[in-house]
Amino acid sequence: MNFIRKHKLEFVLGLLIVILYFFLRLPNLTLQPIFADEAIYIRWAQVMKSEPTLRFLPLTDGKAPLFMWIMMPMFKIFDSDLIGVDDPLFAGRFLSVLSGFATLAGVFALSWKVFNIRVALWSALIYAIVPYTVFFDRMALVDSMLAAFTIWAIFFSVWLLKSQRLDLSMILGFLLGGAMLTKTPAIVNLIVLPLSLIGSSFNKLNKNKLLKLFGCWVLAIFIAIVVYNLLRLGPEFHKLSARNADYMFSLSELSGRPLDPFIPHLRDIMDWFPKLLTLPVLVFMGYGIWVMVMKKNRLGMVIVIWAVVPLLAQTAFLRTFTARYLLFSIPPLLILAGFGVEKVLELIKGIKNILIIIIIISILPLPLYFDYLLLTNSAEVPLPRAERRGYLEDWTAGYGFKEIAQFLIEKKKNGPVLVGTEGYFGTLPDGLQIYLDKSGIPVIGAQATISAKIRDAVNANQTYFVSNGTIPHILERAEKIMEFPKAKPYDTRYPQGIIILYRVLP
Repeated sequence: MNFIRKHKLEFVLGLLIVILYFFLRLPNLTLQPIFADEAIYIRWAQVMKSEPTLRFLPLTDGKAPLFMWIMMPMFKIFDSDLIGVDDPLFAGRFLSVLSGFATLAGVFALSWKVFNIRVALWSALIYAIVPYTVFFDRMALVDSMLAAFTIWAIFFSVWLLKSQRLDLSMILGFLLGGAMLTKTPAIVNLIVLPLSLIGSSFNKLNKNKLLKLFGCWVLAIFIAIVVYNLLRLGPEFHKLSARNADYMFSLSELSGRPLDPFIPHLRDIMDWFPKLLTLPVLVFMGYGIWVMVMKKNRLGMVIVIWAVVPLLAQTAFLRTFTARYLLFSIPPLLILAGFGVEKVLELIKGIKNILIIIIIISILPLPLYFDYLLLTNSAEVPLPRAERRGYLEDWTAGYGFKEIAQFLIEKKKNGPVLVGTEGYFGTLPDGLQIYLDKSGIPVIGAQATISAKIRDAVNANQTYFVSNGTIPHILERAEKIMEFPKAKPYDTRYPQGIIILYRVLP
């Protein structure tokens, strides 16, 4: 209570930021169309919940399963009459909202530990509103959970620099291990950890302290590796490394062309950051980094390294490159933006209150406009063009699956129902299956047209087919039942996508 009385204003401001965080993430949580990876993860979690022998199912596709493990009890929570929500997409996305809140708490805690409570409040405010975090915290993807583990790993690594304690190193180890159970690229955190030595004061770092710190790191890394190796209990553990070649270039492949894909990916970042972080936040971030380097803030440099090294590593080695892959580097960068805001305020102390108002006015409008569209009209969200295509326009975006599922379940009252889908994995059939999980309606994946197997089922079933084409299919012996247009493409070279439900005729 003494602490709260001492920091009464900060406590109220922190509470308001928490309220703002949930206000920007929970309303209309399922408004945005389901993305292909969301459909896959949610479907995996449903299967894993129903069949205990398949608890390591994501390993078959080279994915770590922790996100899906934690999602399983979410289905139980949101399947109750008390809650009044029975939507697997909501359950999956709610898990990401909780993960994002854990990241918000980590941003606040790390900012306060390294700087002060004012920087912590600014950093938390920026995290709560910036489009980059709001957008991905509202999606059932593993990246928000990875960001949460990473920011808290940074927190305990900084604490370990100040106090070499066994309990801190054990907690750090479990956080690093949890990150790798969430997504395998988190292994880069183990590489960055020794670089945090820059946060120590070398002139005060005696030999015994250095050895103790090294021992704590060894213990933390050992625990992380042990936790990660729990995945060996799954029969497809080898696929975690086997799939790396699908996502990353090897050193031999980059021999002779070290700047490819680095330069193209760097151009992508230069497109993403101004739109998803907004220019005012980038300006404060740049100023914060410049002041930190000039004043040689060692603990602050730990945050810089933990943000920049993973970002550069992915830029240099990833084959496929999307904004969400960089999400776990964003919270440390937002702390640097909060630090930049505080340093600007220190420049002009005489008009500090006026300056605070000016800064708030400069930071808030662009993010809040993006957030408003995300909550009310997701089709108009000003995402970077390539990101917009993937999440809103292309075949990876799924529309109307809940309505189609409700229609099919209603039809099942009149007799057996079977449905085919255009696709075997991803948006379809997984996006439809998550809503038909307990309906007893078979879902059969097919190519771009109705397969013979689906047509053969017409005599014994009410048979339907869901198309995910960019151009409406002209199918023989098929009746269009309903359609769900996707967001209009900004690039007019592409046709507008559409989800169509057909009834297959005899």
